[in-house]
Amino acid sequence: MTSKDIPIILASASPRRSEIMTQAGFAFTVVPSSVEENIISETPDKIVEDLALQKANDVYRTIKKDYEGKDFIVIGADTIVCYNGEILGKPEDEQEAFDMLKLLSDRTHQVYTGVAILYRCEGAKQVYFFNEKTDVTFCAVNDYELKDYIATLDCMDKAGSYGIQGPFAKHIKGINGDYFNVVGLPINRLYQELKKLNVV
Repeated sequence: MTSKDIPIILASASPRRSEIMTQAGFAFTVVPSSVEENIISETPDKIVEDLALQKANDVYRTIKKDYEGKDFIVIGADTIVCYNGEILGKPEDEQEAFDMLKLLSDRTHQVYTGVAILYRCEGAKQVYFFNEKTDVTFCAVNDYELKDYIATLDCMDKAGSYGIQGPFAKHIKGINGDYFNVVGLPINRLYQELKKLNVV
């Protein structure tokens, strides 16, 4: 889905991001980043942009020799959940998942996704990045319901310990913003940014 048949490389191992890209009609190659994430910013919006850029740069350096003399695009992304100034990453164990979900029960929190686009065009590297924020509101969820969900282990690889597209969906009262941003990739904004670059 590129007007110039420019290869797109997704710098993410997330199956959810790949699924969103595929559903949207993109042809792309997955090359996960192996960089150790280094948080250097303080606000959630800048943190996700920095982490997305770190991932994209890592993959860019890895694959650029494979595309010698060719144009290509690397897309990196990072998602975090934030409540009352506290950043909630992926849980280390089931107890941490329970504590996170208990904190978010009957409250509204924010999900931020940062996206970095690295575009090598005629030998020059161009860098673009942005972030999207979505508000997510949970219903009140009791301890039994939380433990029942955690037992599915769906929570273990997700920021904030839940997936909006999985079994926990029944506890989500509403969202304000982009649904796909909560899943992990704000696909509409990404498409609009790629359109500005005249590559889709």
